[in-house]
Amino acid sequence: MSETRSKAALVNCPVCAKRSVWSTENRFRPFCSERCKQIDLGAWASEEYRIPTVQSDPGQVLPTEPDID
Repeated sequence: MSETRSKAALVNCPVCAKRSVWSTENRFRPFCSERCKQIDLGAWASEEYRIPTVQSDPGQVLPTEPDID
């Protein structure tokens, strides 16, 4: 009986697009290396990545929570 190995998933590194193995053995996943992991962290720290928001009208009155007595 032959040993059957499952194929490990390959993913593209979000920083450099290099193919890397998605497994617990890759401690940098989803990145290919420590370098790409640090580049991504630096982008978050310098606010290069942002979550889009909807700008509200400055004159718009926003609802408030009711007073609880």
